[in-house]
Amino acid sequence: MKPSENRSRLIKKDVDILRYANCWEDADILLEGLQPQPGAKILSIGSAGDNSFSLLTTNPEMVVAVDVNKIQLHLIRLKKASIEALTHEENLNFLGFRLSEQRADFFERIRSLLGKETCDYWEKNFHLIQKGIIHQGKFEQYFQVFCNKILPWIHSKEKTKMLLSVKSAERQKKFYDQQWNTWRWRLLFKIFFGKYIMGKYGRSPEFLKEVEITVGTHIFKKAEMQLQSISAQDNFILHYNLLGNFGESLPHYLQPENFQLIKSNIHKLQIRHGLIENIDKSDGQFDCMNLSNIFEYMDADTFKNSAERLICLCADKGRIAYWNLMVPRLISNIFPDRINFVNDLSFKLSARDKGFFYNQFIIEQKK
Repeated sequence: MKPSENRSRLIKKDVDILRYANCWEDADILLEGLQPQPGAKILSIGSAGDNSFSLLTTNPEMVVAVDVNKIQLHLIRLKKASIEALTHEENLNFLGFRLSEQRADFFERIRSLLGKETCDYWEKNFHLIQKGIIHQGKFEQYFQVFCNKILPWIHSKEKTKMLLSVKSAERQKKFYDQQWNTWRWRLLFKIFFGKYIMGKYGRSPEFLKEVEITVGTHIFKKAEMQLQSISAQDNFILHYNLLGNFGESLPHYLQPENFQLIKSNIHKLQIRHGLIENIDKSDGQFDCMNLSNIFEYMDADTFKNSAERLICLCADKGRIAYWNLMVPRLISNIFPDRINFVNDLSFKLSARDKGFFYNQFIIEQKK
């Protein structure tokens, strides 16, 4: 089986569901790592759209968001129309960050911006919008089960809020060590975020096929480092994982200081369907690439083939950003004559990553 055929076989399992309603990667380190200059051409994995929107804050020539899952693209178009037509506060209400009874009215205001196929999809699945679309992805439902069904057996909601409340670094660590880190927390966390449960209810088992480490223990250690630190207190990802909502810790694209700039550049976002490495070359080469953690799912041959295609799409001196979760991948290890690993910056940004479960954030640069 050719690498491209193997990749297509893998992703076919996930093209008929809303897998992610939010991006679970840290846009702050993505922007700092890529350092896009005004007028840059940026290629980005679509996913839930959030980080593609965040890249619009850099005043690019274009951001091309690509995904093979059409349902994810319907979501991106929904969010794009919402940003284009609604105010910041209305977006928070419409998308599900705040409680609202007006989502049907908001949808009527944006439906003409969606295109027929996307509009038809959301009309048929309007119950997802009514319930707050940011909570309706498979991965979000997985987190909801943890915070609503599992965590109450370990700690009360009041104690969870205390863990994430503002306090000194010393008090944060002391609270975690003495009041939070119980045997029940360690046991149930590792079981729930282990390979079997995560594969069945969170990610596709196929997406964990290349993983050879003990998944639950790995994620527990990453979470522990974050929860002992004061950085946990304003980490929007942790807030959702433990409380089932973002509260006041909004993702980058919906922070008030970023929203208006994104709104003014929203016309620069282009949405494409397909494999990112097979994108039409008519746009020329890209200055920056956000590849999420797509290499995690690939076997070695598929990774090499996909990386080579992406290098051809990257401009000279262009930067490539991606995350490693539990499967180590480095393009520069395979193509050292064409790609440099930006070592110091990658390690510095990895240490600040709000996506606590990722092992490493990678920045590489084409020679």
